[in-house]
Amino acid sequence: MLPLVEFPELVRHYAPHFAHVFSSDAWVEFERYISGLIVSENKTVEGINRLFVHESRNQSSLNRLLTASPFSLTELNQARLDLLASLPGTCPKPRGVLSVDDTLLTHYGQHFEQIAKLYDPAQECYVWAHDLVTVHYSDDDTDYPLLFQLWKPVDLERLEQGLKTEAPGKWRQYLLGVWRRKQNQPGVAPLYDSKLRIAEHLLQQWVQTHPGLDLPVTFDNWYTQPAFCRFVGQTLGLAFVGTLAADDQVVLKTGVEPLADFAARLKAEHLEALARHRPPLFQRITVSYKRERETYYSYCRTHRIHNFGKLRLVINHRHADLSDAPVFYIANRLHWQATGITRIRRHRWPVEVYYEEGKAEGLDQYQLRDFGAIERHIALVAVVYSLLRAAQHDPVLRARLQRELKLELEGSTAFWRRATQAQSLWSLALFISAGLAQGQTLHQVMAPLLQAICHA
Repeated sequence: MLPLVEFPELVRHYAPHFAHVFSSDAWVEFERYISGLIVSENKTVEGINRLFVHESRNQSSLNRLLTASPFSLTELNQARLDLLASLPGTCPKPRGVLSVDDTLLTHYGQHFEQIAKLYDPAQECYVWAHDLVTVHYSDDDTDYPLLFQLWKPVDLERLEQGLKTEAPGKWRQYLLGVWRRKQNQPGVAPLYDSKLRIAEHLLQQWVQTHPGLDLPVTFDNWYTQPAFCRFVGQTLGLAFVGTLAADDQVVLKTGVEPLADFAARLKAEHLEALARHRPPLFQRITVSYKRERETYYSYCRTHRIHNFGKLRLVINHRHADLSDAPVFYIANRLHWQATGITRIRRHRWPVEVYYEEGKAEGLDQYQLRDFGAIERHIALVAVVYSLLRAAQHDPVLRARLQRELKLELEGSTAFWRRATQAQSLWSLALFISAGLAQGQTLHQVMAPLLQAICHA
């Protein structure tokens, strides 16, 4: 545990951008909380509160920031996005990409509001978790979450009352089936927000607030469902790149064929064409991603996909002999080529990195029971991640820290988190040095630090 004798320079540099969101007292708690999320290894309210020598307060003050402070999550998120938009390196750009994804915030025990038993594909079992849906921005210079929302389990009593119907037998399964069939009806849609509907709301919010920024959307196989694709492409008018599974079907003149079989047949025809010195079916392409060059071997044609309609289909391999498993992408822009489609789909990966690094910043490390407090915690973690992203592209802050630390500061968000911890360590050393220079004994200087570490 590293005691904090002052707020980290990164926090002091960026905190004024958020001052209008909070009352004066809550703003100090905001600074304390995000400082702790960056510096502390223990991301709980108790763990963060125990860090402070400077601005040492009762833990209840920090609790109130999350449970009772009347600040607006919408204003907080807008202040975060305004800060990112003010820096050339982090502002949204025409070649940027939006990605849609969700992650499980796992907990042991069920004593959290709106927690549910959900299937975790990584562990291949059901776990108690909240589910966070995110629309994420990515370009070659940066990435960060734009909008996000926690999914809530269905309220079956409310759903039953809203549908006003009767059903035999397995009532809960029946209700959910009825809801899925009628979810687009005006009276039914507001009754329950699935992850797909949350994603639709978030994308619609983005389009409404950024009408001049026409960015494509990409998503994995779970979100690549016909209704969601139609909403993105037709209702919102956005380009999209989705992901198909091997058992999805392509409609050919000869009939309907699973993509796995179609790809295997194309592979055989491709290898035969190479052996006969004929034009290959899979073309070698080079894709630029995060200023690196990546090579793929791609088949790209317009096909009719079962339940989706006519779309651009891309089948990619990484090996020249096509020995690796194929991946399948679809796009609703029929003039697009494999290079552009693959580049857009490649920008889905940063949301996974955000979830991983965000969890290092405490995304899933809360012990809060109240659902509103959990939402605030997640919003503040997004602030921390965004500040670390902004620091990568902020020459003023970089120059200031380089002068203080005598280090070259270039790197990822994880690097900037360590750099902030290093700067806090340097501030602690200066605090001790100043105390000794003023004639205090080592014990007198260390007393408040020892108390901060030992105090529970």
